[in-house]
Amino acid sequence: MNAKIEPNIARLEPALDAAGIDVLLLRSGENFTYLTQIVYPGTLARHLDLAGSRRAVVLVWPRRGKPEIVLNDFAAGLTRLRSTLPLTLYEGYRDDPYEALGKRLVELGFGGATIGFEAGYVGDSDAATLRKHLPKARWQDVTALMDRVRWVKTPSEIALLKRAADLLDEAYLRSFPTIRPGDTERQVHARITKECLELGFESLHGILNSHRNPVIYNGEGDTRFERGDLVRTDYICYLQGYPGHQSRNAVLGPPAAEIRDTYRKVRDVYGLLMERVKSGVVVGALYDFVRAEFARRGLTYQSLLIGHSVGAWFHQQEPILRRGSTIELEAGMVLALEPYYESYHIQDMVVVEDGGCRLLSDRFDTRELFVIDT
Repeated sequence: MNAKIEPNIARLEPALDAAGIDVLLLRSGENFTYLTQIVYPGTLARHLDLAGSRRAVVLVWPRRGKPEIVLNDFAAGLTRLRSTLPLTLYEGYRDDPYEALGKRLVELGFGGATIGFEAGYVGDSDAATLRKHLPKARWQDVTALMDRVRWVKTPSEIALLKRAADLLDEAYLRSFPTIRPGDTERQVHARITKECLELGFESLHGILNSHRNPVIYNGEGDTRFERGDLVRTDYICYLQGYPGHQSRNAVLGPPAAEIRDTYRKVRDVYGLLMERVKSGVVVGALYDFVRAEFARRGLTYQSLLIGHSVGAWFHQQEPILRRGSTIELEAGMVLALEPYYESYHIQDMVVVEDGGCRLLSDRFDTRELFVIDT
C-alpha cells in the first residue's frame, strides 16, 4: 500500500503570494510528481523529462481553485488510476500540447494573470504559442521558487525517504556477500538491480565498479573483480518517486593496507562533516571545510560537490553542496552527503535539524570497510 505523501503546501502558498503568482504551469518531473504524487513509469516518464516532447504533461496549479492536468491521451488511463484531478486531453502527436494548454488557460480565466512557469521546460516556440493565446498575461520563471519550496521536507516525505533508504541498504547487505572473484561488474550490478526491484522499488539507476576500472560512471562492463578489489557503488532507487540514495564500499577479502588506510581517512572526513551539518550553516563553508580536511590527510579533493538535496523524481536537487554557495541549510532539508575520493565513496541521507543532523540511512554501518569473505 502506497503511503500518502504531503507536499509542503504551507511553504508553497506564501511563496506564491510573495511572488504575485496567480497560477503555476509545471511539467518537470520534480515539480509535477511533487504536487500530484503521480509517478509515470518508463516511456510515459520521458515525456516529463524531455522539454521538447510533443506529448507534454502539464500541471495547472491555481493559487486559488482546483488544480488540473493538461495531457495527451496516451497518458490518460494511468493518470485516472492514480489521481482524481480533472483532465484536459489532447491527441498525442497530432495536436500541439501548448495550443491545448493555452486554450484551457483562457477558459479558466487566466488571460490577464501572472503565470509561473519553468523556463527550462518551455522552449521559445512553445512560449510563443502560449503568448499568442494569452497576450496580456505576465510570465515569471518559478524554477528557483519551486526549488526552495521542495527543499524543506514534510514529515510524510521524510518517512518515505527513510523507508527507501532502509530498502536500499538491505539490497546492499544482501548483494555484497555474493560477490566473488571472477564476477563481472555487469553481473553484480544485475544482482543489486534484482534485489532492489524485488524489495519494491519502481526503478533505479547507478553505478558499480572495481577500483581498477579507471573511468567511473562509464557503465557496468566486463571488468572482472579480483581478490583485494575495492567495490565502488552509487545507486538511486525510487519508491513512490522518492529516492533511496546511498553509496557503499566493500572489499573482496582482507584489504591491503593502502585501501584500509585511505578508507579510514575518507570516513573520518565524512564523520566530521556530519558533525557540522545543522540549520543555519552556509553550504560553501561546508565545502571549504571538507577540502581542508582532505588536504590535512594528504588527499586532494577534486569533486565539484560534497552532497546535495534529494526529492521527488530526480535525486540531485538544490541545494547542491558546492564551492561558493551562499545558501544556508534549513531544518527539514534531507541531504545526501558524499565527500568522496576516487573509488572511496560513502554517501548517506540525513535530515537537517536545528542542533545537528539525523542519519536516515542507518542500516549499513560505514564506520569500518565492509569485508566480503571470499
